[in-house]
Amino acid sequence: MSDQPNQPQPFTAEVYRARMARAADAAGEAGLAGLLVAPGPDLVHLTGYQPIGTERLTLLVLAPGKDPVLVVPTLEAPDAERAVGAPALTLRDWTDAKNPYDVTVPLLDAAGRYGISDNAWAMHLLGIQQRLPGSAYASLTEVLPMLRAVKDAAELERLAAAGAAADATYEEILKVRFEGRRETEIAADLTDLLTRYGHEQVDFTVVGSGPNGANPHHEAGDRTIGRGDMVVLDFGGLKHGYGSDTSRTVHVGEPTAEEQRVHDIVREAQRAGCDAVRPGAACQDVDRAARAVITEAGYGERFIHRTGHGIGVTTHEPPYMIEGEERPLVPGMCFSVEPGIYLPGRFGVRIEDIVTVTEDGGRRLNATARELAVVE
Repeated sequence: MSDQPNQPQPFTAEVYRARMARAADAAGEAGLAGLLVAPGPDLVHLTGYQPIGTERLTLLVLAPGKDPVLVVPTLEAPDAERAVGAPALTLRDWTDAKNPYDVTVPLLDAAGRYGISDNAWAMHLLGIQQRLPGSAYASLTEVLPMLRAVKDAAELERLAAAGAAADATYEEILKVRFEGRRETEIAADLTDLLTRYGHEQVDFTVVGSGPNGANPHHEAGDRTIGRGDMVVLDFGGLKHGYGSDTSRTVHVGEPTAEEQRVHDIVREAQRAGCDAVRPGAACQDVDRAARAVITEAGYGERFIHRTGHGIGVTTHEPPYMIEGEERPLVPGMCFSVEPGIYLPGRFGVRIEDIVTVTEDGGRRLNATARELAVVE
């Protein structure tokens, strides 16, 4: 059995050309000489090229008013030339017998300040700095945190498809037996289901049963799930290159009154956070709305993480729904809303949906029931 709906139309070279142009313009507006983009999510977003990770230098150089240039190892040039965005690029290759900075440095302003990918290799940054001691660098997250934050219609289509696949996975996992099985077995079921419903990459399958649920990032372990356990499920990955991420909390057998009450509080907090999503609201407003419900109920100290994170070609990226983030929401932003309550040594509860900002509010990309589900 599989769920393979119509494949989305692929991004074209013109789409990547426009993305690179916008990024270069944004760099100029931020007072930068340009951007240096290493292999990783930024390079995939801007060019469609996803090289294997090696120590050899691959670097996209973007500068306002200049054609984009991709520096690549000669042995990887054929793959780069086949990338969808390649027609919008000039390729400069270097062989193993040569110094890659001989190709890279002439493309840069000797006294310029550049934004550079957070995941760039330190040895490459240091190599460039050694050749250009008058240059300066800042992380892309620092200088252009919203580079990938606002999604276009085609990206939203992919995110919606990923969300629907995660929803289908949750509906199926409710049918399996939990009692007497290890957390790792349920995690394996989630992986199989995400793959069945079209994910090409599964990034995480959190299964936190009983006291393990009080650790928000608990990795599924060998604990055997028993009757009376609350179980936090948090899972996602990439479908069509875009992320899914959803959390639901289930109970093995009937819950106690306290367990039901805590779950109801989190569900109300999650609703309040989603209701706060609208253009012009600050990111922190979403966090405040969700957190206020939990604090008023007396569990404020047990909500120990931010309310949400952006999602796109990675499952965690800006913007972040957290106190102090005053950046306004704009249509096309996508992020999680995932409040939780964690009672050490006992249990935890988390409920998470991906939400996109619309012209007049917000729209959830997850639609499964948020009530406490009872499983066997």
